[in-house]
Amino acid sequence: MEKDNLENLFKTLQGRFDTEEPALGHQERFLAKLNKANQTVSLSKTHFIWWKPLSIAASMALLVALAYGAMDSNPSLEEQVAEISPEAANTQFYFASLIEQQIKELEAEETPETRKIISDTLDQLKKLEQDYKMLENELLNGGNSKLILSAMITNFQTRIDLLNDVLNQIETIKNIKNYDDEMNQNIL
Repeated sequence: MEKDNLENLFKTLQGRFDTEEPALGHQERFLAKLNKANQTVSLSKTHFIWWKPLSIAASMALLVALAYGAMDSNPSLEEQVAEISPEAANTQFYFASLIEQQIKELEAEETPETRKIISDTLDQLKKLEQDYKMLENELLNGGNSKLILSAMITNFQTRIDLLNDVLNQIETIKNIKNYDDEMNQNIL
């Protein structure tokens, strides 16, 4: 019902709306009359002179910033590998989390007796990580993807085997130390 009333209202008022623009200088004359009546200081035109150029400059700066951001958004090496082979990305995530867990275990076992072997192992892991990064680059450059993916998995397996071997060696060192400590206590 209200919609009908509005439509009827607009139909009856059709042609009676003032759609003409005011005459040139209307705003200045209006502000002058208003200021005279209220005895206030008028707004000078200089406040509005800079409005358009500043808004244009701000718009241009925003466009340049957006364009730079769009051009600078290069995907990371891992993201590029994930695009080529989603399975490789999933495998990388699995192996990387497993390796990280074993590195934490390794670092927790650090004692004066094991410090050297742990340090050497971490150095070897860094070299294997560098080799892995080179394999990722070769994969992105269009090398034999099956061969490179196989080498990437072998790299992860080598790191895991290295960590397992070192953790076993540390366990052996701890057992020998405990045995020596027990023997020394029995002698005393």
